[in-house]
Amino acid sequence: MSLKQSISDIGRYTILMRRVFSVPDRMRMFFREYVHNLYALGVWSIPIACIVAFFLGAVVISQIQFNIIEPWMPGFTVGYAVREMVMLEFSSTVMCLILAGKIGSHIASELGTMRITQQIDAIDSLGINSANYLIFPKITAMVTMMPVLVIFSTVAGFVGAYIVCKLFNMVSFNELNYGVRYHFIPWHFWVSIIKSTVYAFIITSVPAYYGYTVKGGSQDVGYSSTKAVVNSSILILIADLVLTALMMS
Repeated sequence: MSLKQSISDIGRYTILMRRVFSVPDRMRMFFREYVHNLYALGVWSIPIACIVAFFLGAVVISQIQFNIIEPWMPGFTVGYAVREMVMLEFSSTVMCLILAGKIGSHIASELGTMRITQQIDAIDSLGINSANYLIFPKITAMVTMMPVLVIFSTVAGFVGAYIVCKLFNMVSFNELNYGVRYHFIPWHFWVSIIKSTVYAFIITSVPAYYGYTVKGGSQDVGYSSTKAVVNSSILILIADLVLTALMMS
């Protein structure tokens, strides 16, 4: 992608977001779409978020136990490291990277199909702000549900760690439990929530832009879905670096 194209995309994205973030023409229609997207994008993402977090927690505790445990190192450091990694990165950043593929491709392909079949043009012809009607409920629903997904994935990550620790007798349950609670800083939990909320905006607004502005046929819809997932993932990683530097310094 050329620099000129990138700047053009940023400008068109900004203009689209100005249309999206306006007062809905009909609050009843907005609320109906909002509830629908709560289920379609948020509630139905809970199983995959929990499954991924469960196995990440299991893998993390295994790697830590095999690589850093030494006779001179106390056993509770395993629980401490698992807590920090699961809470600060895996339950927010890694989970959102996975959801960027699931949710991003869904949004981009849905809006792209509506664009090439002229459904969006039909909505515009009725005098309705199609960007606000189609995109705004998706963004608000995902931003609302993302903290819930973070809580579920955090709990699932800890459950995976505890189960693996018990099955393979890596460290004692009391040491693991002590490490998980050791020097807990509540702000770290809120860092994860804040970061995931920003990621929720990225994985809905960026794919929505690519789907809404697609031109051509079905092949172009697939291409826009791919670009949406790739660019959303890159932006999540950039946002992770920036937000971590700002909030953890």
